[in-house]
Amino acid sequence: MTTPPKAFMNWSGGKDSALALHAVLQRGALTVVGLLTTVNEAYGRVSMHGVREELLEQQAQSIGLPLIKVTIPEQVSMAEYDAIMHRYLEPLAAAGVTHAIFGDIFLDDLRRYREERLAEVGLTGIFPLWQIPTTQLAQQFCDQGFRALTVCVNEKVLDDRFVGQEMDAAFFASLPAGVDVCGENGEYHSFVYDGPIFQHPIGCQVGEKVRRTLGAANDTFDTTFWYADLLPSL
Repeated sequence: MTTPPKAFMNWSGGKDSALALHAVLQRGALTVVGLLTTVNEAYGRVSMHGVREELLEQQAQSIGLPLIKVTIPEQVSMAEYDAIMHRYLEPLAAAGVTHAIFGDIFLDDLRRYREERLAEVGLTGIFPLWQIPTTQLAQQFCDQGFRALTVCVNEKVLDDRFVGQEMDAAFFASLPAGVDVCGENGEYHSFVYDGPIFQHPIGCQVGEKVRRTLGAANDTFDTTFWYADLLPSL
């Protein structure tokens, strides 16, 4: 029997990466060898999402896959970011990994960027959620038993009431007109703490809400975001 090709999951800890990983595991056409996550080295938190490393590590342990943490400086240019990623991707390709899985849905420019960077080290991108309507994905997320909290919202389109929220059917229905239901345009980010890919739920609770302005290099809509600091439960 032929062994399925090896792949790693680009893991943010949020809804879309959880749905994409679940889809790949269900199909069984790839052997997922690990979760790759970028972490802000200044704060020890998942880049953009602001989730503590401890919770990220608990996710990986419950999923049962090794965690590959890529540490990124607080201020980094795209050229520097690409160079850092190359240093982590080249050993994976040398070890026989051939594919990289992403949870992207619609953003053509982002997909093209990823595929170009992957090709430089001989890797192929896999996009299990590509072009699936986000309303369908949100329904699928609920139906499959995933549970998540919002951890970051863009202040230009969502106020602080939307951060730290349980992402259930009522949450999706409450999103204002013009906000993509899956946050595909960067409206919000999430932390998944339970679902079919986990052996057990991740214990966490919502702590302080923090308003933070990021540099223009990280900007999607605006530069100001609300974060909910998730605290590991004892």
